Amino acid sequence: MSIRAPRKGENYELSVDLNSEYRDKRKDAIKRVIASMTVGKDVSGLFPDVLKNMQTEDLEQKKLVYLYLMNYAKTQPELVILAVNTFVKDSEDPNPLVRALSIRTMGCLRAERIIDYLCDPLNRALKDENPYVRKTAALCVAKLYDLKPSLVIDNGFLSRLHEMIADSNPMVVANTIAALTDIHKTASTAHPPLPLSDPAIFNITPHILNKILIALNECTEWGRVAVLDALSRYITQDEKESEHICERVVPQFQHVNGSVVLAAVKVIMIHMRGIRREDVTKQFVRKMAPPLVTLLSSPPEVQWVALRNVNLLLQKRPDLLSNEMRVFFCKYNDPLYVKVEKLDIMVRLANDNNVDALLSELKEKLNRYASEVDVDFVRKSIRAIGQTAISIESSAERCVNVLLDLIGTRISYVVQEAVVVMKDIFRKYPSTYEGVIPTLCANLEELDEPEAKASLIWIIGEYAEKIDNADELLGTFVDTFTEESYQVC
Repeated sequence: MSIRAPRKGENYELSVDLNSEYRDKRKDAIKRVIASMTVGKDVSGLFPDVLKNMQTEDLEQKKLVYLYLMNYAKTQPELVILAVNTFVKDSEDPNPLVRALSIRTMGCLRAERIIDYLCDPLNRALKDENPYVRKTAALCVAKLYDLKPSLVIDNGFLSRLHEMIADSNPMVVANTIAALTDIHKTASTAHPPLPLSDPAIFNITPHILNKILIALNECTEWGRVAVLDALSRYITQDEKESEHICERVVPQFQHVNGSVVLAAVKVIMIHMRGIRREDVTKQFVRKMAPPLVTLLSSPPEVQWVALRNVNLLLQKRPDLLSNEMRVFFCKYNDPLYVKVEKLDIMVRLANDNNVDALLSELKEKLNRYASEVDVDFVRKSIRAIGQTAISIESSAERCVNVLLDLIGTRISYVVQEAVVVMKDIFRKYPSTYEGVIPTLCANLEELDEPEAKASLIWIIGEYAEKIDNADELLGTFVDTFTEESYQVC
């Protein structure tokens, strides 16, 4: 005689509640299912029970069920088919929010079994009278293209997207541009390459450009990012058009969203290349500086993205932030990854006018952190001093004096990093700072890192005739020759 296991456990209780005759109890059970799902618990076994609650007038409950379906569509593709009729029915609901929700969810399911069922609802949604539904449908086309490009082309969805660029609603235009750009990126990686005449290749014409520029100031912040991304790909016809685009994009520098600001900077930097008048380009460069500086008051993660972009911009336009050195000074609570980017930028900005401020800042930070645990930052700061000495000849002596002060701390890793940097300075300015060689040699016992040892050996070999006991110093390394790394040998 077989004994059945008792039906207990959280999933069984949820299953019972999902089939309750009381609407509130069913809705509460769905919320608990979603809560379990979000913390990683496996509730896929409740798929049929959750699916029964899909047909409801309660929009919140419908959203929760749709969320569940999106999460488990890949693991339960055969059961997703059961939801198709409800999706199709919802796509014709009088409420535009429900229509858009059904289209968005069907596009996110990524289950090949329901792709064919999506075509008719999507076709209706692209022509829907409500702009919210149209803008949702536009993004759905891009998702469908990623799954099955031939289906998108055969059903005329791409042609419809190109027509929607002329839509009267700027949010629809922005989403259409975002969808066409995504499709373009996917199509551009095709093998063999698609011809430029292929509808999947998004070629921005002067006519499309005008539509894009009109929508730019009226769409949402993420819509603006998509529009600006498209503008960065546009190839201008002449200098006048380049200047016109820059003038239309400049107001985006005032936006509160950092992504919009950085996307606008990218567009300006690209199209400034088509402007030959130096006074005009300098004007645009001056307008770029304040918004970039403002981004440095953002949270560390946003700061880092902004700093990475600033670093790239300075490689192209060293004059961009030439008067803003102080805003890049490191704060005590900056994470290491932010400090490192700031150091790199400060070195790029260094010139005869601000090098004293830079050296004072670095010296102060090194004195504060040298004996603490921020070893990586200290090492990179010492290297920054060396880079400054090499790039600005007039500052070299001051940099060497700072390095000598650091060597005087007798902190092992500080001394070793300073020796490495001094080797680079000797190579740049031979015979200029020979007076510091005795100090370097006196710290031989502090060296235990291969790079530092190799640097001192190079200095001793290069200036052997100036060092009385050069052979004795090298003899120290000979004694341990077999134990040294290849870098030292």
